[in-house]
Amino acid sequence: MKLHSYFRSSAAYRVRIALQLKGLSFDYVPVNLLRGEQRAADYVSHLGDGLVPALETGDGHWLTQSMAIIEYLDETHPAPALLPATPLGRAQVRALAQMVACEIHPLNNLRVLKYLVHELKVSEDAKLAWYRHWAGSGLAAVERQLALLADERRAAGLAESLYCWGDTPGLADCCLVPQVYNAQRFEMSLDTLPRIQAIVERCRALPAFALAHPDACPDAP
Repeated sequence: MKLHSYFRSSAAYRVRIALQLKGLSFDYVPVNLLRGEQRAADYVSHLGDGLVPALETGDGHWLTQSMAIIEYLDETHPAPALLPATPLGRAQVRALAQMVACEIHPLNNLRVLKYLVHELKVSEDAKLAWYRHWAGSGLAAVERQLALLADERRAAGLAESLYCWGDTPGLADCCLVPQVYNAQRFEMSLDTLPRIQAIVERCRALPAFALAHPDACPDAP
């Protein structure tokens, strides 16, 4: 397999974590978003969106969109599973993951921030305020959802999850850790997010998350 990735892309970071959690070998193909390499004719000829990440599966297929790629990996390489065994558990994990991937990330990715600055002419301070508002409100919602899930487990006589759901990292953790990395890069306070902080700290202590970290990527400066 080949993963087309940019070291700071949180969407690509998600897929790198999933690959590492599953112990899958892959070739890393850097795509520099700042230089516009994602718009190169050869690259976009394989992808309708021309974004990262993109996964070459090894059998002639290219996959786009991080959530679809991670679920493909989970279905083709079932162990260790990134989604729970029950329909309810899978829905709860997908909801947490989508709170990051569908609610927070689209408002704060590189394309949006560049458009704010270059097309709408907002100041650097205004750009940072935009980022911190949407990332902050989105992560606060994730924190509340984690608390609700903890209450549900407590009511069922179960111990609180060590990760987003259960005692092993999964799809939701693959999404949460990169989003927190970006929030910290933009100097956003996490003081009001104790559950998220604890989960991210546990994840970062695992080799799979360390190997997927932006600083560990071949294209990191």
